[in-house]
Amino acid sequence: MERPKAFAGKEFFTAQEAAEFTRVTLERSNRDKRGATPQEDVNGAYNEAWFDRGSKLYPNLRTSIVVDPADGRVPPLIRTAREAAAARADAQARRPEGPEDFGLPIRCLLWPAAGPPMMPGPYNNNYEIVQTRDSFGIDVEMIHDMRIIPLDGRPHLPPSIRQWMGDPVGHWEGDTLVVDTTNFSDKTHFRGADQNLHLIERFKLLDANTIEYRFTVDNPTAFVRQWTGEIIMSRTPGPLYEYACHEGNYSLVDMLRGARSEEKSITTLR
Repeated sequence: MERPKAFAGKEFFTAQEAAEFTRVTLERSNRDKRGATPQEDVNGAYNEAWFDRGSKLYPNLRTSIVVDPADGRVPPLIRTAREAAAARADAQARRPEGPEDFGLPIRCLLWPAAGPPMMPGPYNNNYEIVQTRDSFGIDVEMIHDMRIIPLDGRPHLPPSIRQWMGDPVGHWEGDTLVVDTTNFSDKTHFRGADQNLHLIERFKLLDANTIEYRFTVDNPTAFVRQWTGEIIMSRTPGPLYEYACHEGNYSLVDMLRGARSEEKSITTLR
């Protein structure tokens, strides 16, 4: 996402730098490496076969997804947003009383990083795009969400109606699809954003197999300034497979059972 400090002031990699950065990054992230202790080994969870991070840099050779500001860094949060982020972190660290105390990804409801905006993750990074005369659909592989973007010129929903993925409306500017999204809820917080996030996405087909995807985060009640990112998306053979994750699955039940068991042990010790 952000430009590494080692490349401060450098917007693009050279071919040699890109090759070395790729080698080091893949070696560092290799989950097949065993942990130094049994606990570290268990903490590693899945091995490398379960990940699909990608194995090369974007062809634009940028040193960060962030393209504005020029330093390639996400702008700081304002004070109230920092305090809200700290409060959320504290809440997540507490022992869960019920399923609502877990984040949306753990509950298999939504993977906020998958969009909007559409960010790469450890696996399931595919999107299927379907276009009709009146709408634009994006099927998100990660936790099976479907974004429906109307192209009929309708206004945004009233401010009182809030949605996890916001309320998108789209229009064409020449050969670029522009998607304007507002009405986010207070349940998703992309990089510390709040419910006042205004997101502008731009999809431009560079050739038959490549999309330039740009997004601009406009959220003055969270960030000190607007910021923009760029990702190059490449066509891949289908199909999109189901991500079999659903609310109330056994892992959530087991985590709550573990929390109750831990409470009993603490009570016994007292």
